[in-house]
Amino acid sequence: MKRISPAVLLLCLAAFSLWGEDTFTFQAQKTEVVLAKGKEHTMLTGNAQVVSRSFTLTADTIELFGEDFSLVTCSGGVKAIDQEKGIILTCEKLFYDRKKDLIRIETYAEMQDQKNAMIIKGGYFEHRNAEDTTIIQIGVRILKEDMACRSEFARYNRETEVLELSGMPYVRYKGDDYRASRIVIDLKTDEIKLEGSVSGTVTQKEEEKPPE
Repeated sequence: MKRISPAVLLLCLAAFSLWGEDTFTFQAQKTEVVLAKGKEHTMLTGNAQVVSRSFTLTADTIELFGEDFSLVTCSGGVKAIDQEKGIILTCEKLFYDRKKDLIRIETYAEMQDQKNAMIIKGGYFEHRNAEDTTIIQIGVRILKEDMACRSEFARYNRETEVLELSGMPYVRYKGDDYRASRIVIDLKTDEIKLEGSVSGTVTQKEEEKPPE
């Protein structure tokens, strides 16, 4: 295992403290650091991990660069955990812009939302933390208790708990099927709003007969 010197490590940790009031720590089997002004760059390889008070990022490789190390790219077995918001993201490649507070994933990814007990899958993710909104595109699949959704585009606002689906959206809820040009779901109440070219299949539930 290659180690960086204590002096370089302290400089790196000082740089990470510029990410805000929070302090980041990191570890990896191999670490390469460049601190030349204008060329700041850190490459973590092999079981790489970056940890803050509320956020943990692990991957085969993590690269930090840009002014104040504000840009991060991860590849290989990527897992991002936001402990405060209860979000777990898994994918093969991830880009994080700390200054814009934005995460972008341009490969297949899965997001677990523990707050709403929901799993979201798709081929493109963009999470805007300031708005607490996630954009999902390409083969979107969403699973929640009593509900399964699919579409080509989805906008999920965790603050308002509203899910918007478009691009041949389909929702199956408690055995009933719904299709429309656009579907809006209030996750707090499970209210489903259908807009344009609406169709659906509703199965009449048989009333339970009292025991004889």
